[in-house]
Amino acid sequence: MSKLWGGRFEKQTHHAVEEFTHSLSIDARLWECDVAGSIAHARMLGKVGVLTPEESSQIVAGLESVREELSSSSGQHSKLLNPGGEDIHSEIERLLTEKTGAVAGKLHTARSRNDQVATATRLYLRQEIEELRKELGSIQDWILDFADNNLDTLMPGYTHMQHAQPISLAHHFMAYFAMFQRDSARLEDCSKRVNIMPLGSAALAGTSFPIDRGMTAQELGFASVSANSLDAVSDRDFVVEFLSAASLVMTHLSRLAEELILWSTPEFGFVELDDSVTTGSSIMPQKKNPDVAELIRGKVGRVNGALVGALTLLKALPLSYNRDLQEDKTFLFEGLDTTRSSLRLMQLMLEGAQFRQERMKTALKGDFSNATDLADYLVRRGLTFRQSHEVVGGVVKACLEQQIGLEDMTLESLRQHSPLIEADVGAILKHRDVMEARTSEGGTSPSSVRFQIAEARASR
Repeated sequence: MSKLWGGRFEKQTHHAVEEFTHSLSIDARLWECDVAGSIAHARMLGKVGVLTPEESSQIVAGLESVREELSSSSGQHSKLLNPGGEDIHSEIERLLTEKTGAVAGKLHTARSRNDQVATATRLYLRQEIEELRKELGSIQDWILDFADNNLDTLMPGYTHMQHAQPISLAHHFMAYFAMFQRDSARLEDCSKRVNIMPLGSAALAGTSFPIDRGMTAQELGFASVSANSLDAVSDRDFVVEFLSAASLVMTHLSRLAEELILWSTPEFGFVELDDSVTTGSSIMPQKKNPDVAELIRGKVGRVNGALVGALTLLKALPLSYNRDLQEDKTFLFEGLDTTRSSLRLMQLMLEGAQFRQERMKTALKGDFSNATDLADYLVRRGLTFRQSHEVVGGVVKACLEQQIGLEDMTLESLRQHSPLIEADVGAILKHRDVMEARTSEGGTSPSSVRFQIAEARASR
């Protein structure tokens, strides 16, 4: 089959140009969405009388046969596809022509590759967003179950990478649940703008044929049709928006990956990652390297790069369609594939990780993360917080000089810093008591985290 556009050309395309403009190796994964879009278009053309019922049925049957054969022969990697083909859209038309003959040429009536490609891309991304949200949901479900089992697991909470206040391991992981919940909501919202059908916009100006875009949109499950044909064929905002959401997913994964990396060092010793997700050293036999976590941390650059690439692609691009837009799928698929694999590998790491509860608890000893509670204690006895802050600062200084923890100070020693301190102070300085006292909504006490988990489960 000759090229779809070769009628007015006298020379063959230079082989270097063929190679430079070839996109089949990238867009082949759109084959199923392209077939679906073409079937809906052919049915609509038959319904409005642009094609006869026989022509429409013949084309639809041919496309369904193409879909069945591609599906049973590895889809985008099928040997039915010509590696030298221009793109997946021309390849599917070639396969259809082989099955139905000249009538296949009528399929392209009232459409252009411009709106055809945009439609297939939106169909593909719409379904992939749902799959990605399922991946996010799976890791969220793991977090909820893990948090349920670690409401009483004490650990240091950090600010500036310094011990700040004691928290529970459940509370720590529920912070990541919240991040992933925002990610899922962003993807869901993005999907609304993906779910707009450009088909029927043709090359840029619409068509003179009496098409029914609403019928096509309904068959393909689109919520609405695009309002402006110029915008419809040149719009890739939805790609940028998706990549922006994916970049935030990766940013959150990188934060968790970094903590797993730190926590698996001997200095922390809070977690041991499973052998199946770690690697060794070619020279140091003792090493157990958190390579998967490090790669997730590093792959953020790929998704961020895809986002910047897509933004740059659209920068100063005049209306309407330009061949530059062929590159959108390189960025889109890079961001999508990297984000999905990173989510899956993160869950695999977490499911096999052994969290060392006693080591976390021991890390709190003598760390002064209970100092704020002594300050709050003095506030309840009449001092301003600034006054109590000054007093407790002096207590901490004395502890450092004696090389003891705040919880190890005697009542007599504490009273030297403030006569307001009574015997009941011992009930508020233990790290577990400090954690359990944080009962405010969203706080780290078991009751507060239990409420967070219940609310989170209800939102799933």
